[in-house]
Amino acid sequence: MLLVANAGEEGLGNLKGSRQIVKEYEGRIREFYSIDGYMDHITTDAVGSRRYEVEVLTEGGHSFTNFGNRNAIAYLASMIDTLYTLKVPQTKTKTTYNVGTIQGGTSVNTIAQQAKMLYEFRSDSREDLEFMDQHFRAVAESYRSKQVEVNTVLVGERPCSSGVDPVKQDRITSKVTEILKKHTGTEPKNQCGSTDCNIPLSQGIPSVCFGAVRGGGAHTRQEWVDIDSLKEGYRVTFELILSCF
Repeated sequence: MLLVANAGEEGLGNLKGSRQIVKEYEGRIREFYSIDGYMDHITTDAVGSRRYEVEVLTEGGHSFTNFGNRNAIAYLASMIDTLYTLKVPQTKTKTTYNVGTIQGGTSVNTIAQQAKMLYEFRSDSREDLEFMDQHFRAVAESYRSKQVEVNTVLVGERPCSSGVDPVKQDRITSKVTEILKKHTGTEPKNQCGSTDCNIPLSQGIPSVCFGAVRGGGAHTRQEWVDIDSLKEGYRVTFELILSCF
């Protein structure tokens, strides 16, 4: 058994910790568990994603003297609006997109020469991820045709599940479900998600991500956790560890 406290799961970390674990122990990992999130759900299927930094550059200038020159912020805003008109694939899977940050300009009386954003799209279907990527590239190219410089950099890529033995996956999923149910009194919901398990799941390794705390409001400034629930979380975690012997 290997117990690891790793880094890089959130944001632009691109699962670098999980990638390194799977790389160093290639061919030797039978099962993979990630302790992350709340105890009311478990994640057993990987949601893949691609993340791009998008930069728009124009000539800019003084807001009065050079009025009429192209504004990078205006073009970036227009590009965002275009991206948000897309209807995601209507399949059995779930596909989403999001602009997470924007920045640019230098002052109130300056026509912005530069503006940036971070854009991502996600899906538990590799085919739908490719569809989203093609749409994104087409939008970027359409703005380049307006004689605006558009630079795109892939800053994160997370894979979907691939080739996992369903019998082995069901076995560890049932084990974690029963342990959580035993110590919390409720059965956790089974869902797909983007976690450290993406990497092993993409390489056919049975994997489950589960939480060890009660809480809510994830990814907001109002996120909270119930400190007392850590006692339940400890019991869940330790029983899972002992079950492996």
